[in-house]
Amino acid sequence: MLTTRFPMSYIVHDYYFKKAKVQNYVARSIFKLCEIDERFKLFRQGDTVLDLGAAPGSWSQYVSQKIGPQGQVLGIDLCAISLKISNATFLTGDLNEMNLDEVLKENNFGKFFDVVISDMAPKTTGVRVVDQTASLGLCELALDIAKEFLKPHGSLVCKLFHSADFQVFKRDVQKKFSKVNVFIPKSTRKESKEVFLIAQNKLDSNYNT
Repeated sequence: MLTTRFPMSYIVHDYYFKKAKVQNYVARSIFKLCEIDERFKLFRQGDTVLDLGAAPGSWSQYVSQKIGPQGQVLGIDLCAISLKISNATFLTGDLNEMNLDEVLKENNFGKFFDVVISDMAPKTTGVRVVDQTASLGLCELALDIAKEFLKPHGSLVCKLFHSADFQVFKRDVQKKFSKVNVFIPKSTRKESKEVFLIAQNKLDSNYNT
């Protein structure tokens, strides 16, 4: 299963692209997370956050500011991330092949995160059904990771391409979270089929720090 993002050649020089450049952010996608956080209030000072599909690093840039120096971000992607952020650790690898328990220990992270965010997207083929299926698979991967590594009452954000199977996935998420919303940020490209699922207040009685 691929966890690559859109090709770097796919760049839209729109208002948000230019705004990101002016504010020294590595990608326009930072404004999507900013809108999500403004609406749902996800991050707090001192939080530990897992950023899946983190390249090129704009979501981690935003999170690092919100959680402050006492917080930690772990970003993972197939593509290497060259950013240097004092409270962030970036790893290159395939989540399907990682032993995340070992990765956390090796990088001085605890077992559980306050928030899991996923901007993972498949390498698109142009075939809608194929791309939607691949996108859904990555969201299922993010959900599986959140089930194991997200604290009770924690939050999950994941991006996916809307499809006929969306409602089935949403119901699966609702089994684990008491509050689930679907959101399309204004900064999303008009031609894009992506939506964001925001799940809050994870339900979990089996939790040991």
